[in-house]
Amino acid sequence: MLRIGEAQKPSPGAGQVLVKVAATSVNRADIIQREGNYPPPRGDSEILGLEVAGTIDAIGQEVRGWSVGDRVMTLVGGGGYAEFAVACANHLMPIPASMSFEEAACVCETYITAYLNVFMIGGLEDGDSVLVHGGGGGVNTAAVQLCKALTPNVRVIVTASPGKVERVKALGVDLVIDYKAQDFAEEIRGYTDKRGVQVILDHIGATYLASNMKSLAVGGRLVIIGVSSGVKAELNLALMMVKRQQLIGSVLRSRPVPEKAAIVAEFTQAVLPLLAQRKCVPLVHQVYGLDDVARAHRDMEASAHFGKIVLSLQGNAQ
Repeated sequence: MLRIGEAQKPSPGAGQVLVKVAATSVNRADIIQREGNYPPPRGDSEILGLEVAGTIDAIGQEVRGWSVGDRVMTLVGGGGYAEFAVACANHLMPIPASMSFEEAACVCETYITAYLNVFMIGGLEDGDSVLVHGGGGGVNTAAVQLCKALTPNVRVIVTASPGKVERVKALGVDLVIDYKAQDFAEEIRGYTDKRGVQVILDHIGATYLASNMKSLAVGGRLVIIGVSSGVKAELNLALMMVKRQQLIGSVLRSRPVPEKAAIVAEFTQAVLPLLAQRKCVPLVHQVYGLDDVARAHRDMEASAHFGKIVLSLQGNAQ
């Protein structure tokens, strides 16, 4: 059950700021949390919402380099679906002048997740091939953009539902696989001359594990960021050993504050200029008012979106 209610206005502690929220976005994790299966980290708000864009309303002690009124976007452990949210100052990024609040609300969970898992963890290099599952989602469309902008000679392969194949093609990917009509492992085997891909970004989990491992090249890395199809599957350890493959699990929300700060710092240096120059542009599927949050969640659950679903609190912004 989702409902609009009143909560006490939060106050920033040491090393924190209070953000007056102009926009936030809907993420799959919000659905899981609403269902009672993904509680926030200890000490974070029980209110839904993992990222916000807005202006700094107040600054806590020990914060340097930021001022009240600054336009910022940031990860939050919870509390994004509200007029005000507390954020760690070392998780803030300035919103480029070329970017709206609604676009900025799409950056932190999707682009940081994509950059972290494809590049920092997956180690994608120019000339490699990468497989991204679920081409219409926010993380996946962000991953495609980042691959094209940061590694222009990478071959990007995406699986998508039949209704989204053409839109995914329009993103400039090298191969789109209709996962309902085609065996993606066989398609990749043919496309890569049996070599496989160096990196796979997967949020499906159990049912894709065997095919993912077949699709990996020697020394390839499978990075799992979600388990929508289940959490248990069999793995051929001997084949993984012989092919020197790596299976890596990754989440962003529950990482320690200093670790997330380091990730944000690297992302700010490597990717924020691309966003400022609009070489990467967040894909906004639909903007809803906060009072339409139930409809926004239904869209997410139906996988009817292409890009990000945004919740606007623009009447709250100055």
